[in-house]
Amino acid sequence: MDGETVGACGAGLLALVGAGHEDTAETAERLAAKVARLRIFPDEDGRFDRSLLDTGGEALVVSQFTLLADMRKGNRPSFTDAARPEHAEPLVERFADALRALGIHVASGVFGAYMEVELVNDGPVTVILDA
Repeated sequence: MDGETVGACGAGLLALVGAGHEDTAETAERLAAKVARLRIFPDEDGRFDRSLLDTGGEALVVSQFTLLADMRKGNRPSFTDAARPEHAEPLVERFADALRALGIHVASGVFGAYMEVELVNDGPVTVILDA
């Protein structure tokens, strides 16, 4: 967005969130609770045994409809499984609000905007959660 930083977070998670047609507010809340409690941060022994809640980590929530790309046919992705913006935007906001309600500091991108997202991936953990 013209070089402007609209969302940033410290140590924690970058959550790329894609909403589908069947997703609901309950789906967003359930996934937020799961994300907050994922034991993907190392403990003192280096084992993945700590969650975002345990570490006091933060979250950057970015809408990403392209996660729902269907690549089964041809070479051009189909996004027919992605929810329309008027359905998806409130779900992404609900996801972020549910994280906040759990006490997590949350920053967000701008829904529907073309953004450059910078990530320092400190460790080998990237997971996909699906409702």
